[in-house]
Amino acid sequence: MQEIYRKYCREQALYLPVFAQDWWLDAVCTDGLWDAAVVMDQGGVRAVLPWFLKQKAGFRYITMPHFTKHLGPFFADNYSLTEQHQLMEALIAQLPRVHAFHQNFHPDLTNWLPFYWAGYRQTTRYTYCLDLRDPAQVQRNINRNMRRNIKKAQAKLTVSHEGTPEAFYAINRLSFERQGLSTPYTFEQFARQDAALAARAARQFFFAKDAAGRTHAAACLVRDARRSYYHLSGDDPALRDSGAGILLVWEAIRYTQEVWQLPIFDFSGSMVPNIEAIRRQFGAVQSPYSYVWKHHSPLLAWIDAWRAAGKRIICREGL
Repeated sequence: MQEIYRKYCREQALYLPVFAQDWWLDAVCTDGLWDAAVVMDQGGVRAVLPWFLKQKAGFRYITMPHFTKHLGPFFADNYSLTEQHQLMEALIAQLPRVHAFHQNFHPDLTNWLPFYWAGYRQTTRYTYCLDLRDPAQVQRNINRNMRRNIKKAQAKLTVSHEGTPEAFYAINRLSFERQGLSTPYTFEQFARQDAALAARAARQFFFAKDAAGRTHAAACLVRDARRSYYHLSGDDPALRDSGAGILLVWEAIRYTQEVWQLPIFDFSGSMVPNIEAIRRQFGAVQSPYSYVWKHHSPLLAWIDAWRAAGKRIICREGL
């Protein structure tokens, strides 16, 4: 079905999120295989569900590729709820036999009921979004303390778009090292997806530097035809008090609004308490999305639960 899906991506390029585009999946699915379930009729493609399959330690499982915020079912039209149910049931029936399925569905998809009927489970997660269509309202919604911190950072730092993928990755890694974590992707994996984005003018780097030329923080903003995503970021632990991270968020919002002229800025999370609070101080609004999963292997279910418990501990400790 991959070739049919590629054709669908070309036809629906303005409607599919960047993370569901075939070229994106080519770039990020380096440690597994990707394909798609596709439902068609005589009029063409009606619904799709791209998936990424990995094999490890004897397990075959569908999961989210590196760097990918959302996947899930996508429809070619505004179908009724009854039609959505029928199409999702047909998509589910095409999924390969695996030990587990894990996907984050796009926030625009609020209906996951056919997956529930098929024995899948769901939990609600949140990203945070800004509606940028009224610039004056965006300014009014920013918390007073946040505005003050942005001005203080602007007095100390300059923001530049000039920087290499190597420079960005070096700063990005520091945030993981500060938390005592390994960077979850290699530079080669990062560079591959960055090259795919850059070739389509779908990403922009932001570097916050002081007068001595030191990089305090860096951020990577990506886009599709409908919204931008605060994709990746990082800061120097020794320079965190400068407010560079807050400044880069603001610059990314402005860039989305003034240069890319997109209506929505997506913070790409977060569920971590101290990060979530910052999103709200920018006036961002909760946008729920579904994390949907199913285990066919009790052993893999136990392993996943153990890993999830470890992640919750990290969040509670504010790392």
